[in-house]
Amino acid sequence: MRQNQFDKTGSLRPPIVVVLGHVDHGKTTLLDYIRRTNIVQKEAGGITQRIGASVGITKEGKKITFIDTPGHAAFANMRSGGTKVADVAILVVAADDGVKPQTKEALEYIFSAQIPFIVAATKIDLPSASIDKVRSDLEKEQVLFEGRGGDVPLLAVSGKTGQGIEELLEMINLVSELHEIKGNPEGVLEGVVIETGKDRRGVIISIVVREGTLRVGDQIVTDTQKAKVRGIFDFNEKPVKIIGPGEPALILGFSEAPSVGSKIWRLNEKTLIQKVDEKKKLTEIKLGEGQIATILKAKNAGSLEAIIANLPKEIVVLFSGVGDVNESDVFLAKSSKAKIFAFESKISGSVKKLAETEDIDIETFNIIYKLFERFDELIKKAQIEILGKAEIIASFPYENKRVAGCRVLTGKISKTDDLRLVRDEKELGQIKVLSIKKGKDNIDLVKQGEECGVLFTPQLDFKIGDVIISVRK
Repeated sequence: MRQNQFDKTGSLRPPIVVVLGHVDHGKTTLLDYIRRTNIVQKEAGGITQRIGASVGITKEGKKITFIDTPGHAAFANMRSGGTKVADVAILVVAADDGVKPQTKEALEYIFSAQIPFIVAATKIDLPSASIDKVRSDLEKEQVLFEGRGGDVPLLAVSGKTGQGIEELLEMINLVSELHEIKGNPEGVLEGVVIETGKDRRGVIISIVVREGTLRVGDQIVTDTQKAKVRGIFDFNEKPVKIIGPGEPALILGFSEAPSVGSKIWRLNEKTLIQKVDEKKKLTEIKLGEGQIATILKAKNAGSLEAIIANLPKEIVVLFSGVGDVNESDVFLAKSSKAKIFAFESKISGSVKKLAETEDIDIETFNIIYKLFERFDELIKKAQIEILGKAEIIASFPYENKRVAGCRVLTGKISKTDDLRLVRDEKELGQIKVLSIKKGKDNIDLVKQGEECGVLFTPQLDFKIGDVIISVRK
């Protein structure tokens, strides 16, 4: 029996990677080479095409799960259904051919999925191969490469000779670490169907687990079907008792095959998620400038009514209820980016742990005027005029410092602005711009939609996904 060695608090998991590109640009050859490499490394295990996924292993022994569905129908179906399956994409472009119609289609999938990607210039062993052509063609499609104002890596590879394959696996691992791709084996189960089939054992479903742990005997459901897991097989088709975050598996138990792209939940957890979704639909409100989304819980109805009756107009209540703060409150706060305020309500240890895992703040109060003082404080912060926002999408070393690769989301960012560094709506500190670069040019201003490199002081410990906000008090 395979041991569960996952970090129970949520840790980096194997990234799930989709390989996309034009029909003859070497996707299959690339994955075949990765398969052969790992079959030779017998201690790492072989790979079967039948499971719908491949597992690559870096020289350090770290696993990478590749979605390996022909035509990538699964990926297309999942995107159209709003399901996120892949963490990272590899865009394959033949270095002797350049960008083709399906390359552009693949780029649309990647941009709509909003996932990081790496460009693999394949067939680099051919005499007519030109990595410069690949770079030039893709820059015309708004792809911004590392060292040229963006964060997209470009690697030269060959699925025939193996050139660049190790570097590609290492780059995937680096990108997944930068984006902190994590999974919590004790979290709510979330799997995605990537392929279906049938043999003498019955209906076989190929899945990848994004979150939680699937066990033999679990009652699982999709939107339309229910099953008891009779068997689980890992990527070597060896029977196992459990499968964890980032791992592919074959499962037995369904009487009919669900659709490719379907989500899989544990039965009791789907009910919880549906309740959260219902709350969100019933209470979804568009926030105006300076308004703050909140979830209110109170020990009794009288206290809750008194709080709601005296709320400033800037405090928008998405959901309110009497009783303890529970798991569905945390999930709702995560999905709607709301703050949770509890007045004399209890919070169990398991809910506190969940809130910590999901990075949700729960603020508790026993004195009502202290609660309203907190509201006033938040309102004052929200009333600062925002001139522009930029997301940090990359990090580059510069001498003994780090340069933040940024994309301006709204407004503008100027060298003379008063700036704040923000993570998950929490201010990390005030910063000043030392320089802004676009390509090799020093500039003073970047506008919405533009990308640049920003060197600022003090050197706060920024991460990809943090936001730089330009404000006027």
